[in-house]
Amino acid sequence: MAQESVTQNTHTIVQNQEDEHSSGKNLLGPLLCWAVVFADIGTSVYYTPGILYQTVQGLAGFFVFLTMSVFILLALKYAEVTHRFPQGGGVVTVAAQAINPWFGALGGMFILVDYFLTAAISSLSGILYFSVVFPAIGGVTIPLFITIGVLILLGILNWVGISESAKVSLIGAIIAFVSDIAILVTVFTHLSLPEFFGLIGKMFTSHNLTPFSLLAGFAGSFLAFSGLESISQLSPVMKKPHKKVAGIALTLVVLTVGITSPLLTMLSTLLLPSAAQNATQSAQIISLLAGKWGGQVLQTEVAISASALLVFASNTAIIGAYHVFIALSRMGFLPEFILQRNKLRGTPHLSIALATGIPIAVLLLVWGNINILGDMYAFGLLGAFSLTCLGLDIVRLRDLKRARALKQAASTQRETQEKETHKAVEVHDLMKSNVQPATTAVDKHSNEMGGLGGQVNETYEATRLWFKINLGLGILTTVLVIVAWSTNLVTKPLATAFGGGVTVIGMGLAYYNHNRQQKEGRVPVPVVVTRLQGTYPKTTLAILTPHNPHNGAVIRAAINNASADTPLLFLYLAGKRPRPSAPRMMEIIDPYLDDQEAKDTFSKAEALAIKAKVPNRTYIYLQEEPELATQIWQSIHPRDTLVAIENDSQFKDINPDRVRYELTPEGKVAHLLKRW
Repeated sequence: MAQESVTQNTHTIVQNQEDEHSSGKNLLGPLLCWAVVFADIGTSVYYTPGILYQTVQGLAGFFVFLTMSVFILLALKYAEVTHRFPQGGGVVTVAAQAINPWFGALGGMFILVDYFLTAAISSLSGILYFSVVFPAIGGVTIPLFITIGVLILLGILNWVGISESAKVSLIGAIIAFVSDIAILVTVFTHLSLPEFFGLIGKMFTSHNLTPFSLLAGFAGSFLAFSGLESISQLSPVMKKPHKKVAGIALTLVVLTVGITSPLLTMLSTLLLPSAAQNATQSAQIISLLAGKWGGQVLQTEVAISASALLVFASNTAIIGAYHVFIALSRMGFLPEFILQRNKLRGTPHLSIALATGIPIAVLLLVWGNINILGDMYAFGLLGAFSLTCLGLDIVRLRDLKRARALKQAASTQRETQEKETHKAVEVHDLMKSNVQPATTAVDKHSNEMGGLGGQVNETYEATRLWFKINLGLGILTTVLVIVAWSTNLVTKPLATAFGGGVTVIGMGLAYYNHNRQQKEGRVPVPVVVTRLQGTYPKTTLAILTPHNPHNGAVIRAAINNASADTPLLFLYLAGKRPRPSAPRMMEIIDPYLDDQEAKDTFSKAEALAIKAKVPNRTYIYLQEEPELATQIWQSIHPRDTLVAIENDSQFKDINPDRVRYELTPEGKVAHLLKRW
């Protein structure tokens, strides 16, 4: 095999998987990604000042400024999540792949709590802003029932299948940002610089900061940055390279949010303290700030644009929630009926009904009290942030460990080659032969075997200084977010009760459904790897292919030959599986979860492995053709490769040292043995 194709084989395998869904699709660039995220996170400023004022009063702006630093660190981590986990899913995918699927289910419950409250609080806040223009719909009861009507309408629109458009998000985001800037310009044209600094001093003169109040304010102000998680849901519809696109988009998010949110929070709560104290006006405070010096025109424009954008954010939360329901069902944690689609429109009506009905129930439960909704918000948001950060730290640490191991192995390999070369030179000199020492042959053999040098080049970045700095900052971010979450668990008992209750019910249902599937003979596989990374030396590799009646023979032979000190690796080469339609916004794309035959095959392997008490087993699912088995074999470096003898023509280019045949009741299996 040509050296170039071998050294690039891992890149080819991974890139083919990533390009599967991208060709011919309308993907989102940095500007549209910014629009979707800002249309979500940018709405938080409309209700955060009033809610935060109830607990920290005039220090609301200070705490939003303080938390802004952690928000920047979080944005760095979420930018990395988008390219490490291109299938989307955010905390569900990160936690499932970095830790285990049960943590993925836990992350799903956290983000569902966040989505339920986002849908409720955003839609209610939108109606309250609209009441600035039409005071007749003010009060509590009328806005509550209008909000319920809006949520029902959004549910119907999703049932019909009207998808959310990034271009509509762009229009809304631009209008919102321009409106925010217009408010700031208007305020600063009427507020001198000494007066502005006087407001800053006023924050601290009227309020004493204690360690407890500092922690409570820091934890509570994360509400101002809810919506950041939506960037990780855009990976399947994001242009490549994900790292660059997400980096630019989140830089724009940090700049636009950083310019508007802290200043608007500070100015609104300090210039309009009476409005911040009023239950109704606190939910309209940004519009009232616009009207203070901007007059009725700016106040009305901000009220209408805020109302529209908040309802739009509520719809985004509904879409995110029902996609998480679908993902958890496909993972085997929620009942399969959640996946049902109606025959008329082809949309997942039961998932949509849950994503719409639960926020309505929450609104009725608190009877439209937006401050109570704000208090309930902290659990799911910070729980999802914490689990995502922890999962990414684990992935980074694994990369660092792998990179160090590969560098050490490469160093050992070079030393061995140098010794062999030196010995060949000595023999050549001793014999005074005209034959040249075989230095080139040794190096060529190393490269042709997919040697460690090529793998080190791919993971060497993990040993560089910037990676280590990034790792340290990431761990610091995780600690700060967990501290904020832990603080809210104590200071916001209502959030803990609601979020914890939903999580316990959801995890209980997941446990019940998991056990039910096991009793029915469907054993869920703990972790399925969908990207090759690094080598798997001294493993037993069992290659499985679609529509192959001899997969059972390969599985049984692999398990029969398994031992405690030999890792067992099941590789399913699924071939290309084109999607029936383009991925939609907030959708979680995982080819394995859509491949029922692969899931059944792995389930059989897992059941037999559990019965045989095989301790060390790994499952890899790749959307590659069986013809690429040779390249994958050279990337993995297995000691024993098992293939069905009826399909051995697909693996004729594998170059084992020895071949052993095994006859099983389900067919004949070839063992391709190799000493690397």
